[in-house]
Amino acid sequence: MAFVYSPRLALLAAFLLSASCFSAFLGTTSAGITRRYEFIIKKQNVTRLCHTKSMVTVNGKFPGPRIIAREGDRVLVKVVNLVSNNISIHWHGIRQLRSGWADGPAYVTQCPIQTNQSYVYNFTITGQRGTLFWHAHISWLRATVYGPLIILPKRNVPYPFPKPHKEVPMIFGEWFNADPEAVISQALQTGAGPNVSEAYTINGLPGPLYNCSASDTFKLKVKPGKTYLLRLINAALNDELFFSIANHSLTVVEADALYVKPFPTDILLIAPGQTTNVLLKTKADPPMTTYLMAARPYFTGQGTFDNTTMAGILEYVTARPRHSAMNSKNLTLLLPFLPPINATNVVANFSQKFRSLANAQYPANVPQTVEKRFFFTVGLGTSPCPKNQTCQGPNGTKFAASVNNVSFALPSTALLQSYFFRKSNGVFTNDFPTTPLIPFNYTGTPPNNTMVINGTKVVVLPFNTSVELVMQDASILGAESHPLHLHGFNFFVVGQGFGNFDPNKDPPKFNLVDPVERNTVAVPSGGWVAIRFLADNPGVWFMHCHFEVHISWGLRMAWIVLDGSLPSQKLPPPPSDLPKC
Repeated sequence: MAFVYSPRLALLAAFLLSASCFSAFLGTTSAGITRRYEFIIKKQNVTRLCHTKSMVTVNGKFPGPRIIAREGDRVLVKVVNLVSNNISIHWHGIRQLRSGWADGPAYVTQCPIQTNQSYVYNFTITGQRGTLFWHAHISWLRATVYGPLIILPKRNVPYPFPKPHKEVPMIFGEWFNADPEAVISQALQTGAGPNVSEAYTINGLPGPLYNCSASDTFKLKVKPGKTYLLRLINAALNDELFFSIANHSLTVVEADALYVKPFPTDILLIAPGQTTNVLLKTKADPPMTTYLMAARPYFTGQGTFDNTTMAGILEYVTARPRHSAMNSKNLTLLLPFLPPINATNVVANFSQKFRSLANAQYPANVPQTVEKRFFFTVGLGTSPCPKNQTCQGPNGTKFAASVNNVSFALPSTALLQSYFFRKSNGVFTNDFPTTPLIPFNYTGTPPNNTMVINGTKVVVLPFNTSVELVMQDASILGAESHPLHLHGFNFFVVGQGFGNFDPNKDPPKFNLVDPVERNTVAVPSGGWVAIRFLADNPGVWFMHCHFEVHISWGLRMAWIVLDGSLPSQKLPPPPSDLPKC
């Protein structure tokens, strides 16, 4: 029995999600069912901050519709492009086991879907459950084209934590009064940093701390003495976000659709591309108070950023008469505490609390031995200003970004097609450096030459290779955190620290027992992070910083994982409707 998208059924799905009942809606067999959705890419007028603009949306919604499935389900999403922009959709965090053609990054696994064309994304959710999200993966269309992707456990498989009274997706984003496509186009032309957003949003709403936004406020209505599961997603383009709820504590139970050992916290840090599920236990006898939920950025770089705060309202619904939180002058307004903008130590302490469950049901299969080791520097640099042009980057150059000083240039055709059909000549080369070509003091005095190399270079891995990758922040233009996302895999974060990675002293301290498993990890500002993964998924897999501006500047690369010897270890041919360049 398939689920076919329609507005009425989408409304039913949203209701069932908010009620957290799901059972009647989400299938009856542990083997999984097929779920069908249709995404119509079209322009829609949307108003925020008293500013109306026409922007690219899915089905006219901002944020876009929820995808809901169970572990083991097959998902088919037909994407129909009715706008002038090319489009592609990435199902962020989905492993895409042997379904790399459905991964979505433009010019990596597919050519984009052109105007008046369509493509059916076809993938099966294998061994995953939790909160992920989907988003456009071309230029800056992710600013408005995104939505939750919620994977429930198989039927009759409980959560490894108390069953919540209700489940609430909360997706953070950014609002630009200008067209984000024009913003990045201007920045790439001038070489300067792009203009920043006007506001942050929760479920598309900026909240009462912004002008003209009191009515555009997300309200979470709760009952006293209940437990709520908040599915938090950071879909913002360029900012890691602190989040807190006034006078309430949260319990972290999941990260990037993987269960973690529960731990309490008053403050969360979520990088772009990351998701975090938390349990909120409401007060048994709440006072007549308005509680704000707020988020603002964590930032350590040298450029400009959106230094504003978004807020929503936690509103208790009780049998006692209560006045509207926004209209009553008698209610106390409680603001949550949020750390300073550059609180790197707070971020480090928070990130080190994450641990895998590492039990019989949810083991942590950390590679204990390593066949291939890599050391990548990640950070900003510069590229020359074209002749007869004035550039606004450092010392008259253009801003650039790189991995091991290689600024990745997207080809004009998709890497996966070029690889699969053995037509890579002139498209990419397999000589991506495994270590920096010119070592230097990565977190100390920067080198005199800040120029990057441009190229389309990849790393090739035999099937089932165990990989250890150390990613080092290179503070050439200032120390900065970089949330790195690896497509096609989860990985284990086995170590992290500040300063330069020491290959002799740091590996003995690695956690190979219960490290957290993720798909996106922040390379610490002025520090390093070490990950391990097993290259068991054949195909071409993008890895990039999830700050959209850094992707645009070239902080990205790709891995090619070769086929294995068995039929189940080979990438099948592409679907017949795969878009053409």
